[in-house]
Amino acid sequence: MRTLTAAFCLGLLGIIALPAQAADVAVLDWRTALLDTEAAQRSMNQFRNQTGSQQQEAEALGQALQDLQARLQEEGEVMAEAERRSAVQELQQKGQRFQQLRRELLEARQQAEQQFLQEAEPKLDQAIQQVIDRHEVQVLVDPNGVLHAEADLPDLTGEVTEILDSRF
Repeated sequence: MRTLTAAFCLGLLGIIALPAQAADVAVLDWRTALLDTEAAQRSMNQFRNQTGSQQQEAEALGQALQDLQARLQEEGEVMAEAERRSAVQELQQKGQRFQQLRRELLEARQQAEQQFLQEAEPKLDQAIQQVIDRHEVQVLVDPNGVLHAEADLPDLTGEVTEILDSRF
């Protein structure tokens, strides 16, 4: 198994290394290129505006839960039974509402991100292809995938962001 893995890795390196010269290899962080666009910033601001009241409610509930939990830990043993039960019930109710808000906000965020990505994907693909053609790039790698490079590889992220801004 190790021999097969080693042979595969050497073969892959050979395929990449043969046609790729130092000038033919570049780095692109497509996530950063996309998220740095003005369109992404507008989309995030729109999401914050739409969910602002829910986010504020969740923050307030989170703080109230912490305060109530601290109170129960500090004073729980000396509280009257009815007062302690009431505090525990309040803690449970607020905890349930907090979890519900978190789920709703997460779902809304995922939907907003998915909608933005669906709109942006064709434009991102076109921008990347334009930059690849302009720089005659043979191998384009994600910066997180580069383990070692003798020299700094050209980073095309900013250029892709500029092209995307012009297309939104």
